[in-house]
Amino acid sequence: MEDQGYQNRTAFIKGAKDIAKEVKRQASKKVGRSVDRMTDEYSKRSYSRFEEDDDDDYPMQGSQDGGYYRGDSQAANDDEGGHSDSTEGHDEDDEIYEGEYQGIPRADSGKGSLAGGPGSVKAGAQQFRDIGVSEAERRKDQEELAQQYETILQECGHGKFQWTLYFVLGLALMADGVEIFVVGFVLPSAEKDMCLSEPNKSMLGLIVYFGMMVGAFLWGALADRIGRRQSLLISLSINSIFSFFSSFVQGYSTFLFCRLLSGVGIGGSIPIVFSYYSEFLAQEKRGEHLSWLCMFWMIGGIYASAMAWAIIPHYGWSFQMGSAYQFHSWRVFVLVCAFPCVAAIAALSAMPESPRFYLENGKHDEGWMILKQVHDTNMRAKGYPERVFSVTTIKTVKQMDELVDIGTDTPVWQRYRLKIMSLSQQIRNNILACFSPEYKRTTFMLMAVWFTMSFSYYGLTVWFPDMIKYIQKQEYESRTKTFSKERVEHVTFNFTLENQVHRQGHYFNDKFLNLKMKSMVFEDSVFEECYFEDITSTHTFFRNCTFIASLFYNTDLFKYRFVDCKLVNSTFLHNKEGCILDFSDDFNNAYMIYFVNFLGTLAVLPGNIVSALLMDKIGRLRMLAGSSVISCVSCFFLMFGNSESGMIALLCLFGGISIASWNALDVITVELYPSDKRTTAFGFLNALCKLAAVLGISIFQSFVGITKAVPIIFAAGALAAGSFLATKLPETRGQVLQ
Repeated sequence: MEDQGYQNRTAFIKGAKDIAKEVKRQASKKVGRSVDRMTDEYSKRSYSRFEEDDDDDYPMQGSQDGGYYRGDSQAANDDEGGHSDSTEGHDEDDEIYEGEYQGIPRADSGKGSLAGGPGSVKAGAQQFRDIGVSEAERRKDQEELAQQYETILQECGHGKFQWTLYFVLGLALMADGVEIFVVGFVLPSAEKDMCLSEPNKSMLGLIVYFGMMVGAFLWGALADRIGRRQSLLISLSINSIFSFFSSFVQGYSTFLFCRLLSGVGIGGSIPIVFSYYSEFLAQEKRGEHLSWLCMFWMIGGIYASAMAWAIIPHYGWSFQMGSAYQFHSWRVFVLVCAFPCVAAIAALSAMPESPRFYLENGKHDEGWMILKQVHDTNMRAKGYPERVFSVTTIKTVKQMDELVDIGTDTPVWQRYRLKIMSLSQQIRNNILACFSPEYKRTTFMLMAVWFTMSFSYYGLTVWFPDMIKYIQKQEYESRTKTFSKERVEHVTFNFTLENQVHRQGHYFNDKFLNLKMKSMVFEDSVFEECYFEDITSTHTFFRNCTFIASLFYNTDLFKYRFVDCKLVNSTFLHNKEGCILDFSDDFNNAYMIYFVNFLGTLAVLPGNIVSALLMDKIGRLRMLAGSSVISCVSCFFLMFGNSESGMIALLCLFGGISIASWNALDVITVELYPSDKRTTAFGFLNALCKLAAVLGISIFQSFVGITKAVPIIFAAGALAAGSFLATKLPETRGQVLQ
């Protein structure tokens, strides 16, 4: 029997070699005639992908109704010689299917010649096929692949592999959550360290959103062309590099530039992560586990709040080299916030590409191997290592990409230019496809829902802390002490002066030594023969004052603190350079900011749990519309937030309710678009989300201290419109991932 099996295998190799050589010869001559049906008399294997009837315009495809699994009769015959055992004894001239060295079965459908597949003989004729017919065939291939892919995921099961990928992609999502909070936490310190004006402070607060808007659009589009894993690795690398640089640069412009590019990098996280993970999840697990994945965004916010709380107020965690270079504790915080991104890069390097991406791009062997890896990893973890991956062939999609003929004599720069132009054209076509008649209504509806939710959510979440600061400021100003027409002579001030207003005072031969001035205002006052030494000031100003024969030594009283003042025979010696950063001034306020954000982020935990448990039970649309309606109603309670504790409680309530809407929106966006357009559409919608966030933040902040009614009406109206439009979207629960 062994001799007979050896003869059969030898005969099979010889027959396969003859067939491959014949196919190569026919293709090179671009001959359009049909290839006669051939049968290998030794192995009894029918090469149906090389068969072609005389009247058929296209090459024959592999069997569609059988051969996906090893249990089928044809698959059983294929398995006799379709794995690596059948390659024993071949020499270097054997031109057999290269995947058989690794035991990889042939693809079910012949890949188009443009994808480099071996199944097509009439490559020249296919270039002139009708585009509409080709697109229809491609769509049919995608539908068949979607059905088979769901069945394969059912066989692979849900286990160790998916949970490992869950934590890896969770780190990437955590990095996105951290990025949102970084600038807000460092701004109070950075504005003093860099002497920022109000316009510069506003730009620094918004720059990360502009970067994320560009990044979401760019990386989302690239992920459909070059792969989910590769795009995510590149985007996270850019984020980590420029986050690292931003912690060391000194100037405002360079810091702004680094935070912009850091935002561009992290902008690809959300669109890619959800699309990537969804392509490893079976239908009954998808909604729940994508919702669980959203928890890492919350963890990122908690991480940022905790690190800010632990690091920034510690002024001692700093060093400086002269007066030109200073590295304060807030820069240590920026550096620490890059750790989740670095960890995500390291972990993601060990994970495979999405097999669905490979199959959509005609790469059968790579997709098959990854799915086998998923199956084997889960089976071993469940205690069934003997279970065999029964899939032998998987449907692949014909490619319609145009090839650019680049000669060997073409300069390198021109080759890259042509490749970039080709890639840009493919991305443009993908974006336009999202607005094709088939997806136009879905895209516009999702645009409206994303915009309204983002406008209200980001606008309110930034408005809340600003309102708390405003309430704190009002309470602080209510305790201000006012002194008028006082005359002080020959007095030494060596204690802290805080929250006072002095009007029309006269100070003669007084000394201000080694003290702090916090929120001090002197108006219409005269300082004659006074001495100021070692003064540190915060929010301190002299308005319409006169200084006669006074000396300032080692102080931070710069010209901008003297408003419409007269200096007569007065001298400034050894003034402190730059802005002075002293955390003791805002120690309690800093802790309050971090604590409020910590509570607001932690408050979304119940909403995350509820949405995860109910997503697959009540459906995406009910979750999205219901949560939006409840969030809309909760906005009106903001009218009653007249105290600091009341505003914090309302912030937690709004965040805990609205998170369910975001989870449902992420899931439904993933499921409404096909695999080859998924990250492009998600990236475009997420970019729109960031644009709406910038508008919401800018508009809502302008009403702080003026009125609460307008922001509340804006937010409630946007949420109501979003919840109504959400009901017009198609329900995707129970559907196969396109």
